[in-house]
Formats: sequence, structure tokens, C-alpha cells
Amino acid sequence: MHSKLVIIGSGPAGHTAAIYASRADLHPVMYEGFLALGIAAGGQLTTTDEVENYPGFTRIQGATLMDNMRAQSEACGTTIVSQTVGKVDLSERPFKYWIHPMGDDDNLEEEVHTADSLIIATGAKARRLGLDGEDKFWGNGVSACAVCDGSLPIFREKPLVVIGGGDSAVEEGIYLTKKAAKVTVLVRKGFLRASKANARRLMEHPKVEVRFNSEGLEIKGDEGPRGLMKSMVIKNNKTGKVEEIPANGLFYAVGHDPATALFKGQVDMDEDGYIKTIPGTAETTVAGVFAAGDVQDKKYRQAVTSAGTGCMAALEAEKWLLEQSDEDTADADHDVRKGADKANGDVPEYRSNPLLGASSKV
Repeated sequence: MHSKLVIIGSGPAGHTAAIYASRADLHPVMYEGFLALGIAAGGQLTTTDEVENYPGFTRIQGATLMDNMRAQSEACGTTIVSQTVGKVDLSERPFKYWIHPMGDDDNLEEEVHTADSLIIATGAKARRLGLDGEDKFWGNGVSACAVCDGSLPIFREKPLVVIGGGDSAVEEGIYLTKKAAKVTVLVRKGFLRASKANARRLMEHPKVEVRFNSEGLEIKGDEGPRGLMKSMVIKNNKTGKVEEIPANGLFYAVGHDPATALFKGQVDMDEDGYIKTIPGTAETTVAGVFAAGDVQDKKYRQAVTSAGTGCMAALEAEKWLLEQSDEDTADADHDVRKGADKANGDVPEYRSNPLLGASSKV
């Protein structure tokens, strides 16, 4: 199958790109992935219980928001394929790619697919620690984004915990002080890796307690499928002391892993594996390949910023494809003037006349 534009990924960035590309009559094909990164199609928002900071919705379930985006993409004309792209070749155009058989991440289908342009929107996955109770209370007290979830009612005026020792942990901890009764920051080592200024802000904040040489062991809470987190068992890894502290929320700030292994060695990435884009654009180092969303954004990582870069990627892909079409037209015109055997028979001055349209022939 050959497509003018292929979108890999189905989060806010991918679907926004699909909506814009469809409205531009690019007939995009989206590969939404079959449990790519171990997450359902729709990305990280499908694991988020309630979203309160996406414009247009006072409050909406993360999975519902992604269902709405998917429906809009299809309504606009996007072809959505529920399979995972397993290999790409960006060394020449048209770009080549292969997909995994449904539910099989070890093998590739033999068929080679091609695309004139590509939007990478494969996202990133928050690192987890695998604590006891983590899966049970994920979305019901456990999160990897304080800015996304910290304002939810279940966290307001409650004791909260942040795990991490870098600048992200400091920023998340300070953000949560606006909502929480108390914020406990667990730092595995005996020092903060954050900048001195950030570390000082955290240590001096009256609502914050920093516990060094400490780590989480278990998350506890209400029983039942919708039970909420109530406490956390922690351990001092220097003294061996184990204790249970009240905690209605736990926020991981231990980093994210961008889903870029598929493109390693083919587009430029930074030291953490995020795809590099030209500042102010969604353009990668490969002409015709664009990146949007968390796959290229290690700073904001918000649904709305992902959607914004998805829009940018689609508009830039449309412009790039038009430029390629103009170049092809110029080459064809040159062939016509030369009387080449491969000329398509179009007369340039007639074809470029908007009143006569594309059907005008010699």
C-alpha cells in the first residue's frame, strides 16, 4: 500500500495531525498501534482517570477524550489501522515501512508499504517503579504527572508523595504544594540531583518534607476496583527502618522513555532518545519526516501541547508535499519542452490555467 501521508501513533498529537491532514485532502493513514508500549491505542491519556485541563472540557475521562478524538479523525476521512509499525526505512523516498501481524511484536509481515511523508507521534511512556499496589491504584492515586492530575479533588488538601531527586521532582513537588496539605519527597540517594536553586526552593518550602535515602515499598488503599490510595509503606535504605505514612497520592518523577527505538539511527535524537526537531517547527533532520507530541517534547508533555505540535506537523507536511508536487510538475514541464519520450503530454500553460482545470489536455 502506498500513502501520501502516514501517521504513526494515536495520542493527541497523532489525532490532531490526522484531523488537519484529512481536511487538507491528504488522505492520511494512521497506525494506532496494537498495545504499543503496553498501552492501548490512544496513548497515556487512556490510563488517566479524569482530565480537567484540556480546553473545552471542564472534566472528562482520559479514555473518553481519546475516543472522541479517534471518532473525529475517522469522520474527517482518516484511515485508521489497528496495527503496530515494526520497521521503517527513511533512507530514501518514498519511505518504506513494515508492520507486525496483529498481536505479534516479534515478526514482520512480508508486504512492504510506502509513504511520501511521515509524521512520528509515537509518544513516550512514564517510567514506573513496580511497587506493590502500583497497578491497582494507578489512576486512583498514582500518577506520573502532577501538572496533569494534581488538581483533581482526590488530591486537594491531602498528604501527597513525590518520588525523584531531579529538577522534575522538585518542580512537581512545588506545584503540588498549591493543592496538598503536605508533600513528602522521597529521594533514593542522600542528595538532590536538582539545581541548587531548585533544591533550595524545595527544602525551604513549609509544606514540603524531603526524606533522603528513602524509597517506596508498597501502596495501600481502599479495596474494590475503584478504591483510592490512602497510605504508603516506605523504607530508609540506610537504616533499614520501614514505616507507613499517610498518602492520598503518589507522583512518579523518575523520567520518561520516548518511543523512538523504531527510528534510531535514521533521524537525529538527543542523548535521552527524543527526536530533534528544528526549533519552532515539527521538522526532523529527514526531509518529509515530521515529529509531534511527547516523542519530541521532554519539557511540557501535556495533551494540549501535543495536540498543538500535531497541528504543526500536519500543516508542514501539507506544505512539504505541495512543494514536492510543484517540483515534479516543473520536471514534467521541462520534459514536455524537451520533447522527451517520458513526457506526460500535458501542456504547461494550459494545465496551470485555473479556469481550465486539471482535465485540459493537448
